[in-house]
Amino acid sequence: MSATHLPEMSVVLITRTSFRTIRKTVRHLLRQTARDRLELLIVAPSREALGLADSDVQGFHSLQVVELGSIRSMSDARAAATRHATAPVVAFAEDHCYPDPDWAECLIEAHQHACAAVGPAMRNANPRTLTSWVNYLMSFARWTEPVAAGSTNGLPWHNTSYKRDLLMAYGDELPSLFCVEGFLQQKLSAQGYRLDFAPMAKVSHVNISRPSCTFQHAFLGGRLFGALRVRYGKWSRLRRALYIVAAPLIPLVRLQRSYREIRRIGEQERLLPRVLPTLCVALSCHAVGELMGYAFGPGNGEQRYSIYELTRIEQITEGDRQVELAG
Repeated sequence: MSATHLPEMSVVLITRTSFRTIRKTVRHLLRQTARDRLELLIVAPSREALGLADSDVQGFHSLQVVELGSIRSMSDARAAATRHATAPVVAFAEDHCYPDPDWAECLIEAHQHACAAVGPAMRNANPRTLTSWVNYLMSFARWTEPVAAGSTNGLPWHNTSYKRDLLMAYGDELPSLFCVEGFLQQKLSAQGYRLDFAPMAKVSHVNISRPSCTFQHAFLGGRLFGALRVRYGKWSRLRRALYIVAAPLIPLVRLQRSYREIRRIGEQERLLPRVLPTLCVALSCHAVGELMGYAFGPGNGEQRYSIYELTRIEQITEGDRQVELAG
């Protein structure tokens, strides 16, 4: 096949079970103005388990199903998808994140510039619950409009697009870099590559809205972050000890940051002060997880964290679930 016939962007979706879990996202992808330039790349246990009908995906440039057997690690699945992608740009999508119709076109256009990665503007897709806002503030408020387009030092994890050849250059290290995507982006920046924010490309993200799931998710995310921060920073035992002692200060620093973001995006009337109690507990859980990562490493945190990221329908309230299923 000649290069002119290749897709311009591969869009990756992962399911631990069947097509049912990613159907809503695929519907949004089928509404893309550039859908005929997209390769849809689905990672699933098997094609048989996926239960995919041809009519479900008609309209894309091409389709690939990557069969991995039991999917326990989102990072391994994303690395496998990258290896199989045929487009020069790989965009990562989620079962709980829905792109606007011109999302793909905006990303493809932005990748014409000399950048390694392009990230979209984020919106809260389930803003009815305060717990959803807690998770959104902890993860995505920074990329909520108004934000200027252009070069930046970080992009939304799990929802960013990358030049495939740069990802492939990391070889066997790629799954580990995907585990906490911020370290992948830091590594690209350190190598002189540019990260671009493209607010014209917009997505709506469904956030965890059950409190118990929020606190567990925050703990696991913190543990992974702490463990990989030690690994990639090549920390000495002394530095690890200092950060363990200072861990109780982390929620205070992040709370200030969240407060500034609430005011910047104009949500203070909706969120303040009602969101603060749950936010404080979630930030504390993340800090405890971070401390555990510094002290004991990741444990089985990556596998447990992947469950939360790949089965979002189970981590939202009944009201949010009804809205999701109705959509």
